[in-house]
Amino acid sequence: MKDFAGRTAFITGGANGIGLGLARALLAEGVKVAIADIRQDSIDAALDALDNHEATGLCMDVSSREEFAEAADEAERRLGPVSLVFNNAGINLFQTIDESSYDDWDWVLGVNLYGVINGVQTFVPRMKGRGADGHVVNTASMSCFLAGPVPGIYNTAKFAVRGLSESLRYSLAPHRIGVSVLCPGLVKSHIHASDEVRPDALGARGKPVDAAFNTQLAKVHEAGMERDEVAAKTLEAIHENKFYIFPHPEFRDELREVFDEIIADYPKGDAPVERLAFERGRRENYRKARAAARGK
Repeated sequence: MKDFAGRTAFITGGANGIGLGLARALLAEGVKVAIADIRQDSIDAALDALDNHEATGLCMDVSSREEFAEAADEAERRLGPVSLVFNNAGINLFQTIDESSYDDWDWVLGVNLYGVINGVQTFVPRMKGRGADGHVVNTASMSCFLAGPVPGIYNTAKFAVRGLSESLRYSLAPHRIGVSVLCPGLVKSHIHASDEVRPDALGARGKPVDAAFNTQLAKVHEAGMERDEVAAKTLEAIHENKFYIFPHPEFRDELREVFDEIIADYPKGDAPVERLAFERGRRENYRKARAAARGK
């Protein structure tokens, strides 16, 4: 995608953190922006800070299919057809899987995975139906590659977002709709305070809130990358039709180390001829899909 001007973007989690940075960067490119967030007070503050008549706010819960569809309808009524979708809303729960309850799973997956699914299911059919080009950016995390014990459910969701995004990229390439997955590290954001928006209906915890730990997390996030820097790198990657968007250079060596460990675990020897024949065909098809999505 070479030109953003005149388009309409829809950003979930748009009132804080990366989402607000994206809104500011897109407005500067001449894009009309719908900021969707679960906090009305945050939306109001964001719109005041942006002070741009091309921005509008929509209060919604990304885990709700119905609210997503209603917000999409309203955004397009106000601003026109959406061709840039940023499934960015996210929350976190800093605990291990074995410490977690079913409500913990339903909350974190509802926002971090089903929020992305709902964005795709809501907007992609509309984008395809219009026959125009567009782009979808799904926010994952470096946690979609690097999974320590904490935060367990968050890691699970982000790995799934990465797989969803790659598969979607190949299926949408023939429709001139690009797909990228944003994999940030530490960012100055409000995600450490996710409990503020946890629904009462999903309040059964596997582990009590650790207030002291959350206070420490807030301090850690102050050292994060500025949201405007993440946004600038994201728009640059969309211009270049990159799949992976890695704003933080400090993970390069760690990724290489992890990938080397994965390859080292492969057994030596060859597979049966019949299986190799199938895998050769699959491998070639996968190579072609990657090339087509890059426009090669």
